[in-house]
Amino acid sequence: MHRTIFTTPVVNHTLRLLSGLFLRATGWQVEGGVPADVQRSVVIAAPHTSNWDLPYTLMVAFVLRADIHWLGKASIFRAPFGGLMRWLGGIPVNREERSSLVETAARLLRESPGPLHLVVAPEGTRGRARYWKSGFYYIAQQAGVPILLAYMDYSAKRSGIGQAFRTTGDLDQDMVEIKRFYAPFKGKRPDSFDAGA
Repeated sequence: MHRTIFTTPVVNHTLRLLSGLFLRATGWQVEGGVPADVQRSVVIAAPHTSNWDLPYTLMVAFVLRADIHWLGKASIFRAPFGGLMRWLGGIPVNREERSSLVETAARLLRESPGPLHLVVAPEGTRGRARYWKSGFYYIAQQAGVPILLAYMDYSAKRSGIGQAFRTTGDLDQDMVEIKRFYAPFKGKRPDSFDAGA
């Protein structure tokens, strides 16, 4: 994987300190972390209802010492910001090629020479999404890695990583369990998040 803001010496340390100071000063509590025995994972980022989710996610990742990468629509990687987005951990994807996306992401996880935690927003959009996209589930299943349940609760100002969830192959039942975990959390725009069955 390419060098990111999380693996750039000095910058990494400085931004970890600044992120911790900012989050504490604004009343945010960071909880949990990446389990020590989990080197590769798919990380669910939910609720995803605002452009503010990315900077907060990056700050929380710094505090938790999590070297994350995230999938983003290809259009945000165009010049002049493409290099910056990649440095922030971004991996451009073409949303029109869903099956290719799953296979590519699963291969990245399987073949990564080191730790790789791939952040995916299950809603697939900041707008209201009644049904979650299942790509994150199939990426984890094909790669043989757990799904880390990460959350951003703006109402309680809590963010972090909850449990590591292992897929069973029963998509419907697993989605019920995952959505049950997310039901209490509120995004920045609560009306845009639906963790219902």
